[in-house]
Amino acid sequence: MNRKVTVCGIDTNQLPKLSNAETTALLKRTKIGDPTARDALIYGNMRLVLSLVQRFSARRACYDDLFQVGCVGLIKAIDNFNTDLDVRFSTYAVPMILGEMRRHMRDSNSLRVSRSLRDTAYKALQTRERLERTSTREVRMEEIAEELALPLSEVACALDAISDPVSLYEPVYHSDEDAVYLLDQIGDDRIAQDAWIEQVSLKDAYAHLSTREKTILDLRYFQGKTQTEVSREVGISQAQVSRLEKNALKAIGAEIG
Repeated sequence: MNRKVTVCGIDTNQLPKLSNAETTALLKRTKIGDPTARDALIYGNMRLVLSLVQRFSARRACYDDLFQVGCVGLIKAIDNFNTDLDVRFSTYAVPMILGEMRRHMRDSNSLRVSRSLRDTAYKALQTRERLERTSTREVRMEEIAEELALPLSEVACALDAISDPVSLYEPVYHSDEDAVYLLDQIGDDRIAQDAWIEQVSLKDAYAHLSTREKTILDLRYFQGKTQTEVSREVGISQAQVSRLEKNALKAIGAEIG
């Protein structure tokens, strides 16, 4: 059973499918000024736009915005297509639709990136996409750089430059009780010289905890279990686990404070 997917208020399951012959006939009517045929072409090719939107799913783009921008590219393709050429409309339309989407992604990036760097990044993305079509594994950055005849560092920097910024408070793990944020996973090498002092203090403070408190901290922070999982393993309620954990951390903080 197909699931209903709505983009820009349009139920995509209800979008029509045009055959190549129907598309050709509508294009010819459009070229002589038939507005009804033009509208039918736009509506009949929205599935093509939707399929291209999926290519940007990993880049945190707004589907509605990309779909609208893609439809602009579709309209440009319809208005500029030469029916005298022996070319399928989709072959002509896809690059134009993708071009509008990529331009939107480039211009809406919250960080300003130089044009040359953006161009390198988009060439790298296109190259990766092309290589992946003929490969059964993930394409390595070195292969992309070699294909473009560019230094690996330049390709890597270009791709990093167009990546969306991520908040330090972006959750990397989330459950009903707990959340681990990106900030929790970042270390600071500048304080490495003081780490041994903190370790000695922490070890001393840890020794003063009760056996149950040590068990809870070990399960939570060394084995990465949630409070619910700890409660099942220790045999107490989740509320008790939360209270004991907070008390243990408070005691450690007071010892090393």
